[in-house]
Amino acid sequence: MEFMKVGALALLGVLVGIFFQNGKQEYGLYTGMGICLLIFTYTISYMGQVKEQLSQLFSYLSSGSRYFSLLFRVAGIAWVCEFVAGICRDSGFSAVASQVELFGKIMILFSGMPVFLTLMETISDFVR
Repeated sequence: MEFMKVGALALLGVLVGIFFQNGKQEYGLYTGMGICLLIFTYTISYMGQVKEQLSQLFSYLSSGSRYFSLLFRVAGIAWVCEFVAGICRDSGFSAVASQVELFGKIMILFSGMPVFLTLMETISDFVR
């Protein structure tokens, strides 16, 4: 049911944006950005529930708490970068959107580096 609310809000925003497409185009752009921010904040309200369910899932794992924060950080970086890049691309700044996506990928790589190093240590222990 919540998806229907978000879908209706998005459809309303697109219709208002189309209405302003012929006249004041900047109003259409502002409307699109506003709708994106509303949907983003609406989605963030569900992140608490997701965090609770994931923490319950990771409680069954022995070292789950250590990787839980990493997983949540990587998901947040990917989500925010995709959101910002989408707004930049819709505004006509595709070069800026590409740079935001590149920055997000590099941040995810560096955030996941401790897991990679732990994996390499484990492999080297097996080899010895």
